[in-house]
Amino acid sequence: MKILRSFFKFIFSRVFLVSFLLLIQIILLVAFVFSWQYNEWFSALYSFLYILGGFLIVKVICDKSNPSYKIAWIIPILVFPVFGSLFYLIFGNTALSRRAKKKLAGIETRMKTEFTHIPNISDAIRADDPLAANQSDYIKNYAYCPPHSGTYTEYLPTGETKWLKMLEELEKAERFIFLEYFIIEDGKMWSSILEILERKASQGVDVRLIFDDMGCIQILPFGYEKTLEKKGIKTGVFNPYKPVLVGSLNNRDHRKICVIDGISGFTGGINLADEYINAIEKHGHWKDTSIFIKGPAVWNLTVMFLSMWDYVKGTNENYTLYRPNEKAISEIKAKGVVQPFSDSPFDDEPVGETVYINLISKAHDYVYITTPYLIVDNEILTALSNAAKSGVDVRIITPHVADKPLVHITTRSYYKQLVEDGVKIYEYTPGFIHAKTFVVDDVYAVVGTINLDYRSLYLHFECATWLYKTDSVLSVKDDFFKTLDESAEYTLEMCNRQSVLSKIIAALCRLFAPLM
Repeated sequence: MKILRSFFKFIFSRVFLVSFLLLIQIILLVAFVFSWQYNEWFSALYSFLYILGGFLIVKVICDKSNPSYKIAWIIPILVFPVFGSLFYLIFGNTALSRRAKKKLAGIETRMKTEFTHIPNISDAIRADDPLAANQSDYIKNYAYCPPHSGTYTEYLPTGETKWLKMLEELEKAERFIFLEYFIIEDGKMWSSILEILERKASQGVDVRLIFDDMGCIQILPFGYEKTLEKKGIKTGVFNPYKPVLVGSLNNRDHRKICVIDGISGFTGGINLADEYINAIEKHGHWKDTSIFIKGPAVWNLTVMFLSMWDYVKGTNENYTLYRPNEKAISEIKAKGVVQPFSDSPFDDEPVGETVYINLISKAHDYVYITTPYLIVDNEILTALSNAAKSGVDVRIITPHVADKPLVHITTRSYYKQLVEDGVKIYEYTPGFIHAKTFVVDDVYAVVGTINLDYRSLYLHFECATWLYKTDSVLSVKDDFFKTLDESAEYTLEMCNRQSVLSKIIAALCRLFAPLM
């Protein structure tokens, strides 16, 4: 009976119904294409699609996207002109409509405007270290997010510590609570947070939530936003999953943001689901991280959230209403520079990737990285190899237990080249590491949502925090070595021991890595 009930629940779920409709559209397209042999009109259409494939290849080549991403689309179009062309038109063409472009341009302009009142500390950073200033200026100029001093940061090395700290801070909310998460799932973690949100909303606190529809489609009931609205929680759903074959399905809101009264905030890899606090087990022990921020730098997170709220809800919020209490902010004392930033897939500027490459290329002593996926383009691959060849201690920790088998195979396909060039790679043996952290030379660190894969670097909305000479930089380093103690090195001998079949599968996965 339980199995039957689960079966009917799946059959009538939104993910099944929407996927079923998508499948019908694909079947109709296939039938439409293959029926050319019975009708001269279809024969003409088939020829047209071949010609279209040629034009699409030219379009892909002329795009500003990464060369590896281009090649991954050109190959299927060349090998299977008809299906490759249709597949690209459906899933690869993420060009925005004029209306969407205008909307995003307005939001970008708004973001720039909302930071004009922030004190400019770029000259102070440059006086301290020109290389650090160059990194910070890049983020300010292309992500529109300025650096801040006088901001306290606390590195949170587990989902459990983030959860408890978040509950503590949510209880302090008096004006507003903003949450933006890729995944929300009913359970111990979300229930404890939801109880506070509902109570605060009843007390007059402005409580808002944005969640990604694709991230939650299999775990939240249809219309969950209406349930939350009834509890007094204003809710926005990012890019709702619809039975329409469009490229924008690939663009997801992968950010994790929490802002309380504009004074304190969180970001990092941790979603609001029980596996992140190890209340349930998925893929072994779940290792993840977050950064707690308190002070003027939280304004960057506030603007990020409100700009996404305007995009999702079609509103035009008055951001000045959500500026923090100046007295409370002025009382916070901390050293170093804190610069939360966002990355959009629609501006042809790979901010996250460039921040990472800048860190790697500026390193003198070491670069330590944790990432759940290692599916990188030639730019990052070259930067990592060059750093290691130049004597920099480059170490990367990835998961030993896979959450996605093909992605794990693809991740491992990059090991041999990196190890041969001197990069040390380790796998987290207790389970799955979902943390996305960089720490460099005891000076720089980045903690955020940006994976080392094509989806994070090119297709998703992401966010992270760049840290310079804060106390939390050394905390990131300390946690890296604690994690290293639970990890096993993946040697060149292990790379060479793979079977011929494994190498063939890895090569095929690597070929289509940008599409994973």
